[in-house]
Order: sequence, then structure tokens, then C-alpha cells
Amino acid sequence: MTGGATAVVRVLRPTEASAYFAVRLALLKSDPLAYVTTAEEWAGRRLATVAERLTPGDHHMTYGAYLAGELVGILTLTRETRPALRHRAEIVGVGVLPQARGQGCADALMRAAISQVRRWEGVEHIELAVTDTQHAALRLYERWGFVTWGVQPGAVASADGGRHALHHMTLRL
Repeated sequence: MTGGATAVVRVLRPTEASAYFAVRLALLKSDPLAYVTTAEEWAGRRLATVAERLTPGDHHMTYGAYLAGELVGILTLTRETRPALRHRAEIVGVGVLPQARGQGCADALMRAAISQVRRWEGVEHIELAVTDTQHAALRLYERWGFVTWGVQPGAVASADGGRHALHHMTLRL
């Protein structure tokens, strides 16, 4: 990574499944407490399934952050489709590779996602959840105006048998 590069964010396409797969696997290995999916589970996924997951739709898309042409960060955005829940969107699977942190990638991903949600008619708030071990992520979300509405103790089990709280956050638009 070259310092000072500007992050470029765009919606990922199925043809980028290999790069997405590699970045997500690296994130799951480098910070397993940040995600519910384990590196072992992810490593067993078929590339065709990953590519299918990257097919953007009217209610879901995955963004990629690039530095110097290299995919270094990811974020998935979904919107509820059921009538009673259509006013909600959710951000999941956010991560930036350790060597690319501190260069604005996470902010650029959040900016793209929130901008998209504002274009979805009728969405009133965005939800996300983050484990208590993710201090930088909590600060990121708070900077963007998310507030914690509840903390679920012991919601996530770690491989060593530990239990971690899950902070449920929302951003009202």
C-alpha cells in the first residue's frame, strides 16, 4: 500500500468474486472477533456462490474500497423488502485490511452506503451490529451518527470459548 492514496469506492460485480473472497478471508483471519462467519466457514465457500452474492440488486449491493487499484475494504448494504420492514436498511460485513487502515477507506465505504440508502425511497434508518471488541469500528459508526440502542451480552462466541457483547446501532435519516 502506498500512503496518501485516495480510496476509490464502487459497487463490486460478480467478476470480482476472487478478489472479494481473498479480502474477506484475510479479514476473517486477521480479526475473527469482528465477524460471525469464521475463516474456516468462508474458505469452504464456492467461488460461484460468492459471485452470486456479489450480483447487485435493487435492495442489496457490496461495495469495495480500492487503494492504488487494489481491493482493500468491503461493506455490504441491504434493504428490507417485506412491507412491514421496508423502512429499514442494514450494513454488514464491513472491513478494511490492516495494511490499508487509517487511509480513509472505512469512511469512504460508509459515505457510499449512506448515500445509497438516502436514494432508497422510504428508508428511515440504517441498522448495524458490532462486537464489543471492535473499538475502532464503534468510533467509526458513532462519527457517522449511529447510536447504540441496545447491547446484547454474550451474543457472539469466540473460538476460545469466550463470549462477547453485540452492540446494536441505528442511524435515523
